Amino acid sequence: MKKSLIALAFGTLGLGIAEFVIMGVLPDVAAGLGITIAKAGHLISAYTIGVCVGAPMLAVVRKFPLKKILLALAAIMTIGNILASLSPNYGTMLLARFLSGLPHGAYFGVASIVAEKLADKGKGSEAVSIMIAGMTVANLLGVPLGTAMSVSISWRSTFLLAGIWGIITFYYIWRWIPQVPGLPDTGFKGQFRFLKSPAPWLILLATMLGNGGVFSFYSYVNPLLTQVAGFAPEHITILMVLAGFGMVVGNLTSGKLSDRYSPGMVAAFSQGTICCVLLALFFLAGIPWMAVLLMCICTTGLFAVSTPQQVLIIRHAPGGELLGAASIQVAFNLGNAIGAYAGGLPLEAGKGYQYPALVGVPFAFCGFMLLLWFHRKYERK
Repeated sequence: MKKSLIALAFGTLGLGIAEFVIMGVLPDVAAGLGITIAKAGHLISAYTIGVCVGAPMLAVVRKFPLKKILLALAAIMTIGNILASLSPNYGTMLLARFLSGLPHGAYFGVASIVAEKLADKGKGSEAVSIMIAGMTVANLLGVPLGTAMSVSISWRSTFLLAGIWGIITFYYIWRWIPQVPGLPDTGFKGQFRFLKSPAPWLILLATMLGNGGVFSFYSYVNPLLTQVAGFAPEHITILMVLAGFGMVVGNLTSGKLSDRYSPGMVAAFSQGTICCVLLALFFLAGIPWMAVLLMCICTTGLFAVSTPQQVLIIRHAPGGELLGAASIQVAFNLGNAIGAYAGGLPLEAGKGYQYPALVGVPFAFCGFMLLLWFHRKYERK
């Protein structure tokens, strides 16, 4: 494996820790800052807003060398997380989370293009999957480690870990990433011209709705496993590791398959599988082994969709590849937020914790239909 791709994966690992670890340490952060857990939940939203604001900024810095953009994004990631670890109050922490989110979508966008440029012939999708693999490893190992550090040391040590990882990422990007030719400059307006075509909108909407389906369920996976499937709370950590393992497998497998078959077909098949799994979870979550198996298939599908979608948006954003590749991460994060909100509605109405999975089914089905439409219209000869 090329060291340059590992360096890119270091960045997505750090971003993955920063994005997802807050969910495991939220009670500790709330207690440390003297705020309610509900108010601390706004720290998750602040990160998402940062992602949405940061991604379009690539249109402004499009003329800079890609390596310099990556180094700048790694620096912002480092500053945001270190500021979070030192935050004396809620306002500073909110700002730190916003700063931490700024480089997220932009990094994925630039790193996807760099990965394809550095890939061996015919292995562009696999190279992108290796870059994205850092995010799956974050869920497999980084988030459990950060949560454990919060319990045993302090929640501040968790964000300090993410900040230190940002420094490591900066070093290896500087050391291992060669100077990569920039993209042809189509002008500021030219960066957005690809949005006139239906193809990128199909990809972006499928991404948002598909992710919304998964996160309708996954946002409430902890109480589903304990209160419906009947697992003890102390077993949740190992179950989350299994879910993270599914993400790793799904991501790397879909990268190889997307080079062999069409990315749209791989994404559509994976999304269709997720739809079926969510429906099965509603009916079978009360069976412990079945709940775990279906959860792992669902997380496998979640990242089996992400690599082909990242590849597709680059290929269907001529003249605006940077912005397109970053916008897919905005769609991912919007889907997460919509899914978490929609999945909580039946719970507020007094329904059981298996109902969020049922809410996710129409979201996932719409994502599947959009990807199928895309595949038939733009990929089939």
